[in-house]
Amino acid sequence: MITIQNADKALKEYYLDAVNAQLNDAVSPFYSAIEKSADNVYGKDVKISVVRSTCGNVMAGTEDGNLPEAYQNRYLGLTVPLKNLYGTIEISDKALRASKDSAGAFVNLVNAEMEGLISSAKQNFQRMLFGDGSGKLCTLKNKISDGVYRVDNAKEYFTGMFVDVDATGTFNDCYSLYVKSVNMENSQITFNRGFNESVSNRGLYPHGSKDNELTGLRAIFESTSLYGNDKASDSYFVPYAADGGGTLTEDKLVEILDHMEEHFNSKIDIIICSYNNRRKIAAFIANQRRVVNSTDAHAGTGFVTVNDVPVYADKFCPDDTIYFLNIKDFCFCQLCDWEWLEDESGKILKQVPGKAAYTATLVKYAELVCKKPCGQAKLTNFVSDEA
Repeated sequence: MITIQNADKALKEYYLDAVNAQLNDAVSPFYSAIEKSADNVYGKDVKISVVRSTCGNVMAGTEDGNLPEAYQNRYLGLTVPLKNLYGTIEISDKALRASKDSAGAFVNLVNAEMEGLISSAKQNFQRMLFGDGSGKLCTLKNKISDGVYRVDNAKEYFTGMFVDVDATGTFNDCYSLYVKSVNMENSQITFNRGFNESVSNRGLYPHGSKDNELTGLRAIFESTSLYGNDKASDSYFVPYAADGGGTLTEDKLVEILDHMEEHFNSKIDIIICSYNNRRKIAAFIANQRRVVNSTDAHAGTGFVTVNDVPVYADKFCPDDTIYFLNIKDFCFCQLCDWEWLEDESGKILKQVPGKAAYTATLVKYAELVCKKPCGQAKLTNFVSDEA
């Protein structure tokens, strides 16, 4: 017989490992390549010491001259708060009772919930890696009809999301809505209900996530400060920004790779762009009659190469930007891997107050940290010669 107790046991012993495998190895090539570690986590913060540069403690001298002084490397201490990531499933009491005499029915019930959770978590996690930490999904431009808005950036992953509209510029005064449908062609979003107040030019955020998300690539490249350090006063935190001059060529990509190694001692080992831009880069290579596609066995993702550097596509990478990253400079610091939130008695499934339903919540406390922002680069302002 299926009970709350053995349902708890199944979630702990059979589903958690599968969830971690799915959310660690199948999110994106970028995330798969990053080091994951708890070594630099102290309490609620990440604390990392990085070497900004080396000093002149190596010299050539005379046979009987003074030896070089023992200069110290220039260390920099970074302290970054961990972000709180959550994912919740809900099982109704009626569904649980209906499957209590059938292990197969229970497995199907839980599998459906877990598949939905994993799919949603992967999408949102992948999106956060390219975000600026604010969680902003898009901007509502104008009202078309009751509950229907035109937006500046419509993506299929909005459909079904529980979102907040930042109605007055403060998070406390917002609307909580479900995205009912998305019209990609016309950049329109339909909510599950309408509202009277105009919210044109207001941001749309995942529910409860405003300013609480991971410090993604957009924050590393575009924010005015990073990890509490002002970029205007410290160039160490400023990634290199290359201007394409209106064109995208293989020579320009190679030029950036060479520039990063020559001027920043940074050997770029991964390039990330949109699917559209990867097709353009593949066209360069195909025109020179070289091998175009390869597959990363670990990430299970196809890629092309420029100077032996893999070029991956990610749907959350904007069409107007190509990132050049030294993966060794990144660390995904986590207090723990995905774990179930347990109460004092160790129970995972808890009754929802006032409802005939039970919920279980996955938690992860983590942050993406770039230890050498100046060792990364991006290319903007380009149009493919192949277009």
